[in-house]
Amino acid sequence: MPRALFPATVFPSIPIRRSGRVGYFILVIAQTVALPIISGIVELAVAGGDPVLVFGKWWVLWGVGTRLLVAGIAQVSGKGPTTEILGAAAPTVPEKQLVRELGMANVGMGLAGLLALVPGWALPAGFAGGIFLLIAGAMHVPKKGKNAQEALATWTDLVVGLVVVALAVDVLVRAVSG
Repeated sequence: MPRALFPATVFPSIPIRRSGRVGYFILVIAQTVALPIISGIVELAVAGGDPVLVFGKWWVLWGVGTRLLVAGIAQVSGKGPTTEILGAAAPTVPEKQLVRELGMANVGMGLAGLLALVPGWALPAGFAGGIFLLIAGAMHVPKKGKNAQEALATWTDLVVGLVVVALAVDVLVRAVSG
């Protein structure tokens, strides 16, 4: 893997173990940056359309839909890093329950985001998912001592949140202005 793409160069002040976590970085960057851009370019080249709506739809599908669905499944299964983020080396029963409940919310929001391919669903799913991601990202920004995974999740939450909320605002402004 080229050094410039390795997460340690993106977040140089955050130590990263080079084994075991690289897959997480690849998945998150693919879902939040690469796949929405590639999907949008392909759709515009093949079918045309309004670039804002096309790219917005794909950011909702990948950044909200698949991202939150995968995170939710990991949380519900107990395999995700959420309990580590809570600071629990050995999570308590209430912490495990909280993580499972957050996981179910992520699964539900992720499934809604997958419906972005259905005409009319990208806006409501994107707006709800975007607000959720913006708030989650904003709540993580001031936290000190984030590990590399949490730092990546924080900034990609903010990016996807901003993109899909901007889509929603653009669509609403167009609708109001005629």
